Amino acid sequence: MAARLPAKRDFPVGEVRRYLEPGPVVLVSSRLGDEANIMTLGWHTVLAFSPSLIGLMISSGNHSHRMIRESGECVVNLPTTRLTDTVVRIGNTSGADTDKFAAFGLTAGAASRVAAPLVRDCHANFECRLHDDALVHRYDFFVFEVVKAHVAAFPKHPETLHYTGDGVFVVAGKVVSRRSLFRPAML
Repeated sequence: MAARLPAKRDFPVGEVRRYLEPGPVVLVSSRLGDEANIMTLGWHTVLAFSPSLIGLMISSGNHSHRMIRESGECVVNLPTTRLTDTVVRIGNTSGADTDKFAAFGLTAGAASRVAAPLVRDCHANFECRLHDDALVHRYDFFVFEVVKAHVAAFPKHPETLHYTGDGVFVVAGKVVSRRSLFRPAML
């Protein structure tokens, strides 16, 4: 018996990101001089493993864009579902006139390799330095090298938020293992 195929409908191409967003929503923290900021970000992707490179699309209209461009560094912080409302509120607030650490009761921590602060309330923190800015002017796409990673020991697979648009998120955290079928990629 053949598997039943799902019925499909036409869908606006400008909305495909609702299905293709690459990963969990993160909080990106930055520092320029005495000013620290946090922004909510969903547009990022892993680019390479060694060195560890990640790409972030940070709109030039965002207050953090200038801070990150001028400092050349940031921290990518991974919140869990416990911070859902805070993640949304940070995304709806401009850092140009608000100290988001104070406004949202978040704990800033000193990073070890960059000046940008860690958001200690998050499950993981990835200290990043700008690796390549060739696509920043044209696409607002920054390529960072992760130079230090801090990850909570538990849970191993936290519940994270994935944005699907219009204020709706899905939650990841359920583990499905197929290790018995896995074969490492041929090099």
